Amino acid sequence: MKSIQSRLLIMLLVFIILPYFLSMLLIYRQTKENVERHELENSREQIGQASEDLEQYFDDIVNLPYILYRNPDLFMIFEKGFERSLYFNQLEIYKGMTTFYLMRNEIRQVRLFIEEGKNSFTVYNAMISSRKRQPDLLKQASIQKLINSDSNFLIEPPHQIENYNNTSIMPQSDKTMVLTIHHKILDALSKEFLGIITIDIDLDKFARISNHFIQKNKESVLLSDSDGHVIYASDAAMIGKAVPAELQKKINQSAAGAQFSNGDIIFSKTLSEPLNQWHFVKITSSKFLFNDVRKTAYTNIIVGVIVGVLGLIMIAIISYKITRPIKLLSRKVLSIEGGNMNAPFDDKREDEIGNLERHIKEMMNRINRHIDREYKLEIENRKNQHRALKSQINPHFLYNSLQSIGAVALFSESPRVYQLVVSLSKMMRYSIRVDQQATVRSEVDYVRAYLNLQEERFQTDFSYSIDIPKDILGISVPSMILQPLVENFFKHCYEEGFEQAHLRIYGEVRGGYLNLVVENNGRSMTNDELTALKDKIYTPAYEGNYSLEHIGLKNIHDRLVLNYDKAAGIALDTMQGHGFSVKLVIPFYLKEE
Repeated sequence: MKSIQSRLLIMLLVFIILPYFLSMLLIYRQTKENVERHELENSREQIGQASEDLEQYFDDIVNLPYILYRNPDLFMIFEKGFERSLYFNQLEIYKGMTTFYLMRNEIRQVRLFIEEGKNSFTVYNAMISSRKRQPDLLKQASIQKLINSDSNFLIEPPHQIENYNNTSIMPQSDKTMVLTIHHKILDALSKEFLGIITIDIDLDKFARISNHFIQKNKESVLLSDSDGHVIYASDAAMIGKAVPAELQKKINQSAAGAQFSNGDIIFSKTLSEPLNQWHFVKITSSKFLFNDVRKTAYTNIIVGVIVGVLGLIMIAIISYKITRPIKLLSRKVLSIEGGNMNAPFDDKREDEIGNLERHIKEMMNRINRHIDREYKLEIENRKNQHRALKSQINPHFLYNSLQSIGAVALFSESPRVYQLVVSLSKMMRYSIRVDQQATVRSEVDYVRAYLNLQEERFQTDFSYSIDIPKDILGISVPSMILQPLVENFFKHCYEEGFEQAHLRIYGEVRGGYLNLVVENNGRSMTNDELTALKDKIYTPAYEGNYSLEHIGLKNIHDRLVLNYDKAAGIALDTMQGHGFSVKLVIPFYLKEE
């Protein structure tokens, strides 16, 4: 048999938790697809713009040597060689070469090789090196490839800058990675090979163009040439090396679109002239790409867990409110079967269970009136007799006995004993009506009787004064609210060595409130002690830890609040460290009214 609680749990699972997590899964998948689609569109635009910028930049760089054709003095070197033209106009030649070097900030080194005479010289840091013959330069593989091709230029993969003819002043500390561009110098009419100009450029411009479209540490880019060498990459360790085979395969596959690898998106574009068959690649990490999606999913999971917990709490509450009364009623019925004819029933509920309990209670009452009536009456009579015996000695007997003792003392001519007995009898008589209302006058009389007994106890004249105006003596107040405060004076002040302290009791009416004050100029409290005392007095008993310490002050405060409202109670003051004051604040209206 399934319980109501288990059925509620199944309902929660089927109708709330399961649909929620299914909807969350669908939303996550839909959001992920939208993010992927957006990233593809965004990557297409970014790669397209970056590709155009790279193509435009390289077009400017590879066509830069054509400016030499416009400088007759400089171009004369290539046509006639050093011997015939170097000293012809040496200043103009040096000026032209330096100007060419300074045309672009990214140019780190320029080398001019003259076919006539096989001479070369370099420009580094805007300084021209001395001339040097290099007849073997044309045998280098890259130069041979350029000479035998139809193209006027050739781009070498990035490498560390090197001193081409060992004549330029290049410090050994210069470890710059540069991209080298070789350009053929031809006669404009005859197409005769005249020489080669080699330009080394740094990679800063590539970095600015490539990294402009990515987010640092979250995406990466790679630029590779037609031979599979890395021209530039976000990972500097890859520059100048061959593209890894696995990555090259993904690049080739992603040429027509995006390639998904382990959740990452690899998007590449094949560049056109002058970078024919080069690839510009953008790699977006899935960890970054779906970060917001995962955060949303985690948030939904947390919300789902909260919904589940709230559902369990709801089941617990419903189970407690519905199943517990049914279980209690079942136990009561079982106890009746066991012979308990006085099982307690809750007839205050207004629901169906309450109606059922009322009917069962009425039925049991009718049954109990007919079962063992005489036997129950006999037991009740014996109980009443026992109560009567216990109540024969009561406070009235003690009060009358004290009156008799006082009469004997007076008859024996002991007036002081008589006064003390009278004071004690007054206190006994007053204590009979502790839970009743009293007047300010009766409270003051009770305090005077108490002080009279204390004078006899200590056999010293302690200082006190009672200043209560006559117009407030008839005001009704709860009984036994002043004497405990006076008793605290003796317990916490007088008996602790402050025998010269003055006890003052006074009253006043202010703003619709009666204020009764008990203060002394002896022992005081620190601010921390006062704060701790207020916490014990003002904290409700069901919220704090119960303690017998200061129970008198707390009892008076709680009684005032119960008889009136929260505007009533006790106000404490340390009198700026020169004593201690307790003020009873009593409004002129009762709570019952």
